[in-house]
Amino acid sequence: MKNIKYIFIIFTSLLTNFYSQTKSSELVPIKDLIPNIIIELKYATTDNFFEQKLYASNECYVLKELADKLIFIQDSLNKLKFFNGKSFPKGIGLKIWDGYRPRSVQYTMFEIFPDPTFVADPKSGSTHNRGGAVDLTLVDLNNGEEFNMPTGFDDFSDAAAHDYPSDLLTYEQFQNREFIKKIMTEVGGLDLYSAEWWHYQLKNNKDFPLLDFQVK
Repeated sequence: MKNIKYIFIIFTSLLTNFYSQTKSSELVPIKDLIPNIIIELKYATTDNFFEQKLYASNECYVLKELADKLIFIQDSLNKLKFFNGKSFPKGIGLKIWDGYRPRSVQYTMFEIFPDPTFVADPKSGSTHNRGGAVDLTLVDLNNGEEFNMPTGFDDFSDAAAHDYPSDLLTYEQFQNREFIKKIMTEVGGLDLYSAEWWHYQLKNNKDFPLLDFQVK
């Protein structure tokens, strides 16, 4: 944990010099702003919990305010060459599994799996439907290998929660879960979702409108 705390101090000192953010409902393509980020939208394939292709494209869009935070987080991670006993010659980076999600897709998901703990009720909308949330993990930028986390994406089990007991995880899984949480919340200034270690969102998410268009 000392390792994580030390890294956090370094990153937060950089945050004080970060540019101010402007509130805008504009959605922007993450890959255009962060060329070395990895985009692997699970819902653009059949490799997901629903076993359906729900998106027309692998292009990920988010609100500009969220994109600005992801730029800072990615830049900070890129500078990190050593963590938890491992070296990262090209640094650490983000892999995005989901960003903006059309509201019509939310209806489809909820029809298949109507559990609001893991799939938000489309009547009120999801943070993803506003473009203010991302599902992601960490990767070694040298080879694209994902960090060892408690579960995979969309694992709707107790093990996916942030408060899942550390003694039921490997040391590496626990350290990685705590690290991504600190990076995203304390460095990036985002909110987490307690039931999913991979989900982070803007604190002011509800200030933005619900959207429903497919990215082509």
